[in-house]
Amino acid sequence: MAKLGPDQIRALRAANPKARARDFATANGITEADLVAAFVGQTATTLTPDPDRLMPWVTRLGDVMALTRNDSCVHERVGAYLDYRSGAFASMVLGPEIDLRIFAKHWVHAFAVEDLTEDGPKRSLQVFDAAGDAVHKVHLKPQSNHALWPDLLGNMRLATQSQTLDLQGRRPVEPAKTDSLGAPALRAAWDRMTDTHQFLGLVKDHGMNRLGAYRVAGAPYVERLRPAAVSQTLTDAAGAGVPVMIFVGNAGCIQIHGGPIEKIVPMGPWINVMDPRFNLHLRADHIAEVYAVWKPTRTGDVFSVEAFTAEGDLILQIFGYRKDTPAEPWNALVRALPRLEQVPA
Repeated sequence: MAKLGPDQIRALRAANPKARARDFATANGITEADLVAAFVGQTATTLTPDPDRLMPWVTRLGDVMALTRNDSCVHERVGAYLDYRSGAFASMVLGPEIDLRIFAKHWVHAFAVEDLTEDGPKRSLQVFDAAGDAVHKVHLKPQSNHALWPDLLGNMRLATQSQTLDLQGRRPVEPAKTDSLGAPALRAAWDRMTDTHQFLGLVKDHGMNRLGAYRVAGAPYVERLRPAAVSQTLTDAAGAGVPVMIFVGNAGCIQIHGGPIEKIVPMGPWINVMDPRFNLHLRADHIAEVYAVWKPTRTGDVFSVEAFTAEGDLILQIFGYRKDTPAEPWNALVRALPRLEQVPA
């Protein structure tokens, strides 16, 4: 089947203007980036995707909404982009509300989008990976610095403005990589951890990945939870006033909420956090495996609740909020979650 051209995409969109962009793209066999590109020269402008060039402009936009998602979870946080730090492996935004880890090699296509509505212009910056899937979006709010918009476009606009994209195929999800014979060495190395950031290197050194290591490590390192434990974690944290850190990401960006959550709203297959400056939308029916994970660090034990799809893709991670906060309320919450079974050691 031939890929739709820009004219065809625009005609289909005109006939179905209210569908969410991601749903519209999937229904019509295109990517979300294809949909945005079809409107280049009209409501969209192609920008350089380099975060080292783009983020300094975003930090000047003031209060905005940051959005990062994967196929199963959407993370939306209102705040200002502050303290951008470039890095060879990962760049960071370290503001008190917008907290990001950026992996620049996956920032391949970027656009400024401006839709005119009855309430005024609706503006956003949208970044996509090589396959055309959304990596990160910045939505301007009424209180944002809209006066900066023309300068941002003028400085970040690419010389070539094309309505078509040369996209690559999606990379398949890496399934669990396990080595049951290597489990004793994995556990011994796990005991020696002093920082949670050492974990991915540790499991790679033992020929595994995150999910594979969780499947073979056994208690007390990992305990399998029931899928409903994710919803219970959010509900219990909100009810008890236990602040949390919620990580949601894709290959190009990880977005982190740090602090309390308040309003949990189930709606069909979705579990939603609907707070004034933080929203989370999680497809509970996508959750296939959930683990309570313990990691030792030089500053104390760290516990997390982590959910995966049936294909082995990481959906989200929930940690206790550790800044000026005692660990025990969160640790007790995790210990009380319903176990599916005892993962054999």
